[in-house]
Amino acid sequence: LLLLHPPLTLSSTMADIQHERAFQKQAAISLTSRIGKKKGRWYKNVGLGFKTPREAIDGDYIDKKCPFTGNVSIRGAILRGVVVSTKMTNTIIIRRDYLHWIRKYKRFEKRHKNIAVHASPAFRVREGDLVTIGQCRPLCKTVRFNLLRIDRQAAAASSGKVFGGM
Repeated sequence: LLLLHPPLTLSSTMADIQHERAFQKQAAISLTSRIGKKKGRWYKNVGLGFKTPREAIDGDYIDKKCPFTGNVSIRGAILRGVVVSTKMTNTIIIRRDYLHWIRKYKRFEKRHKNIAVHASPAFRVREGDLVTIGQCRPLCKTVRFNLLRIDRQAAAASSGKVFGGM
């Protein structure tokens, strides 16, 4: 009888991290010198008064577009908005409401913009959350912002749109 053993890996959780076709690793960490030692993790402070989340420091996710563990710098606009969609993988849609002055009628009208934002796996985001985002380099065709902080969590009971009744 031939006994089949799984191949030896660098760590037992390495298979848990790999979800893509290409091998995922942090560029700053050498995997060959870490065999048998405590695993190293590279993270950074993005500055501007934003704290690095505990999940980015202690977690084991690999995300090259994360501002805390990847190769992305935050520069430019810092905005706030409400999450309206979390249906994409690592990308959310936030809505920013604002008022536009109509000179002819001397009144404001309501307007809004939807912005696609990269959400790092360090954050657990739900629809209705109030979030702070920061501008970065273009990450794909439509994404130019990165999630920096969840300011206010949405209520757990009202995770979706609920009709109040009459």
